[in-house]
Amino acid sequence: MHIREATIADFDQIWPIFQTVVTAGETYTYPRDTTREQAIKLWLEAPRKTFVAEENGKILGTYYIKTNQPGGGDHVCNCGYMVSPAARGRGLASSMCEHSQQIARSLGYLAMQFNFVASTNEGAVRLWTKLGFETVGRLPKAFNHPGLGYVDALVMYKWLAAC
Repeated sequence: MHIREATIADFDQIWPIFQTVVTAGETYTYPRDTTREQAIKLWLEAPRKTFVAEENGKILGTYYIKTNQPGGGDHVCNCGYMVSPAARGRGLASSMCEHSQQIARSLGYLAMQFNFVASTNEGAVRLWTKLGFETVGRLPKAFNHPGLGYVDALVMYKWLAAC
């Protein structure tokens, strides 16, 4: 597997992954009926950079990195990750998160924050914790899960700079 910066030409392969994840409505707060055009803006144009994880020319996962807050918070980045259902369980999210931390450091970020992790996304919570992220906040009933109703959202944070 190879991780590289995404191009607009990659969106034909990113779109089915994005659409599957967003339509499920279980992990992201994007509207479940997000259009392809909206997705291009959200995933490729708005972030600082977007990457893809590919194998033999097939995109299996993708992530973006962006500044979490401007001004006094611009030393903290935010990332979002998506993996194709067919490629789950192969360590792609872990590889992309590790890669994103290297990229974050190279872009001058000192910390990474996940603003809104659905507490029901147990795999992500377990993985982010394993990779050194701490749960620093809990937003009660902040996420409306399509099958479970209102569930908590977690704020997870990792200081990347050497202390």
